[in-house]
Amino acid sequence: MTEHAITEDGWSELSRLTAARIALGRAGNSLPCRETLRFALAHAQARDAVHTPLDTAALAGQLAADGHRVIDIRSAANSRAEYLQRPDLGRRLDEASRERLLAEADKGCDLLIIVADGLSSRAPALHAAPLLRELLPRIREMGLAIGPVLIAREARVALGDEAGEALNAKMTAMLIGERPGLSSPDSLGLYLTASPRAGRSDAERNCVSNVRPDGLPYPLAAFKLAWLIAAARCQPTGVGLKDGSAADPRWAALLAGQAALAAQANSRR
Repeated sequence: MTEHAITEDGWSELSRLTAARIALGRAGNSLPCRETLRFALAHAQARDAVHTPLDTAALAGQLAADGHRVIDIRSAANSRAEYLQRPDLGRRLDEASRERLLAEADKGCDLLIIVADGLSSRAPALHAAPLLRELLPRIREMGLAIGPVLIAREARVALGDEAGEALNAKMTAMLIGERPGLSSPDSLGLYLTASPRAGRSDAERNCVSNVRPDGLPYPLAAFKLAWLIAAARCQPTGVGLKDGSAADPRWAALLAGQAALAAQANSRR
């Protein structure tokens, strides 16, 4: 089918402003071939994000280069297939990991950071290290003791509860790959839980989602998470803790900075 046989949508100009699938046009009664191929590519990228193992050695190298002490742990799921079929196993540590953490329990910490593969190994591989570079200076300003960074394989969010309990952490921040969408195969989610222990529910956490350069940029995500951590020192995390970071005067300055960077990037295109 030739290009002139494609009927473009009159509002196709808006597609420049979003990664969402809008104004796709049509070829007769069907989608144009180009859009069918783009959809197939996005679907393949989403599947790869779920099934590709996290390169823990490469990630550990990045984090160690930034000065973090790293401990490698994994869930009770023995394989990726089992992890996907048995979410309950992804919420529990395997015995070796539990013993490794209990051996360090006497040290304790105010904040334990866990970087986990979740449902997108691309997300932590791409975004965990640069996000922590933005986050850690804000945490240190609060005078909080930060534990080792845990890299967790075949992990669900609740794995952080058991890990935090084992290490006597006052709070855990789980940086985990989110379920990929067809335009976001690398989205990172941040989950903050105070007084972590096995059995905590999702209603007892706060979440910052879609962390990536094309979603919530690192400086804004780090500011939000740091704001929540500061607030959680005075009240429990979860449904009772509302994100008020946007009311902080520093938020407007961060937004302006990000807008300026985006304008510069657009001008180069």
